[in-house]
Amino acid sequence: MSKELAKLIDHTLLKADATEAEVNKLIKEAKENLFASVCINPVWVKTAAEQLKETPEVKVCTVIGFPLGATTSEVKAFETANAIENGADEVDMVINISALKDKKYDIVENDIKAVVDAAKGKALTKVIIETCLLTDEEKVKACELAVKAGADFVKTSTGFSTGGATAEDIALMRKTVGENVGVKASGGVRSVEDAENMVKAGATRVGASSGVAIVNGQKSNASY
Repeated sequence: MSKELAKLIDHTLLKADATEAEVNKLIKEAKENLFASVCINPVWVKTAAEQLKETPEVKVCTVIGFPLGATTSEVKAFETANAIENGADEVDMVINISALKDKKYDIVENDIKAVVDAAKGKALTKVIIETCLLTDEEKVKACELAVKAGADFVKTSTGFSTGGATAEDIALMRKTVGENVGVKASGGVRSVEDAENMVKAGATRVGASSGVAIVNGQKSNASY
């Protein structure tokens, strides 16, 4: 199971004080375990792309409008294009949470679509809805808007807010998006049991800084 689980894990390092040595270690671990991707901040995309060019199974994933989602759509689109130019295969963008709360759904949809359009044919788009800040009704609406905008995945959390993924949220998101859109669980997935529970609930990708511990059947104290 651990090898199969490894293929679903975005091995993640997004902390502001991540050093080059830590990023290089993350990439090395991803190559050794054949994780789905490394998920790093945009400044490390070139580094990851260079080191992973001989390991096409491991994709380069980065974050857009992270962690607040409060940059303009134009900036998110530029950030997406820049990340892809630097070698990103996947982009995880944060929605305009304020607009969702205000029920300004056109703004939310167009914000997602700006990133989807910038990535189209070049990179997968995952939409972070930050479930811990939303009601169930808002979670459903965010997922519906992501699907309408053409996103490839919906994702629970940044890991930088008040909470992370829950099996209940994953199940709700899966029910909302159907079978043709991916669901990524991220934030607080620290053990093989955590990861398996998310997969059982409907996750097709797991974001975790504890990837190595998870595939080795251990539990990590990592925050993301």
